[in-house]
Amino acid sequence: MRFDFHHILGILFGLGLVALGVSPGLSADKRGVIARIDSPARMTPKNAIASPPAAVTAPATPATGGNATARRAGASSSVPQAVAPHAKPVTPPAEVVIKDTAKGPRLRSTISVVVNQETGNVLFAKNAQTRTPIASLTKLMTAMVTLDAALPMGKKITITKAEIDHIKGSYSRLRVGTVLSRRELLKLALMSSENRAACALGRTYPKGKAAFVAAMNRKAATLSMSSTHFVEPSGLSPRNVSTAADLVKMVEAAYEYPLIRQMTTTASWEVGVGKSSVPTPYRNTNRLVRKGTWDIGLSKTGFINEAGRCLVMQVTVANQPVIMVFLDADGKLSPLGDANRIRDWLEARRSG
Repeated sequence: MRFDFHHILGILFGLGLVALGVSPGLSADKRGVIARIDSPARMTPKNAIASPPAAVTAPATPATGGNATARRAGASSSVPQAVAPHAKPVTPPAEVVIKDTAKGPRLRSTISVVVNQETGNVLFAKNAQTRTPIASLTKLMTAMVTLDAALPMGKKITITKAEIDHIKGSYSRLRVGTVLSRRELLKLALMSSENRAACALGRTYPKGKAAFVAAMNRKAATLSMSSTHFVEPSGLSPRNVSTAADLVKMVEAAYEYPLIRQMTTTASWEVGVGKSSVPTPYRNTNRLVRKGTWDIGLSKTGFINEAGRCLVMQVTVANQPVIMVFLDADGKLSPLGDANRIRDWLEARRSG
């Protein structure tokens, strides 16, 4: 059989493509780089809050102000990034703009969002895209970063002078010299919003606090919390900022960690503090958890003057799983009142 020059050249070209691992569904750009022709991206329904991902290696920290040193430390440090056994892998969320809803109850919180966790439907929204300090709601991210690192939870950690609050001068019953396990510190940070406990978790993270804060911001970026930035792990700094829309994503992500659900919904607990380990009672900062009349799956409160009174919860209301976010309320009981107003409104809608 005779082969002309063009035939032989075509065979050689085909063998070369096979050697490169190129399939018929590939195309080359003008510089000869082989690029896959991807299928169209999956669309996300309007107003849907997508499910959060598990902890993976995330993009660099968003440049939205804050601690540049921490961002550089996070970019260069070998901080553990393995998927934690505490959370199940799910699809990364898409960016969704939550618009204010036309109807709903009058709330005391300046900023609020209520979302059906199962469908992603926005049930109520007010100023959902407004960026604001978030106080101790920060500790949910602190908990996720701690658990993602898969550090030994039974390891004993000593409270040191490094945990003393020099931002607000707040009081803590965790006296310097107290020795607790990492698990106990996490429980106090989540249930009783203990600031020194949160700071100790950050300090004892691999490569220290700067690496911990960098990991917090990477986790926020992974969850597409594009308006969120952290500078420390307790929430005492008003430079820890987010939006109600972003916090829906954070709550949904935190809900995937059974230990976070358990600890944030514990009504009270006693633990030994001080050098002599004196038994000391602690209670949940959310009265609705302590009251026991709500079906609450996750809870976290927060307060500093710049943030106002804040509350996030995962609850079941009117036979639907709901995420509630209330920010910048002007009274100590206002977020709790807003939660009750939203519950009454949802139940009335269902019965009507």
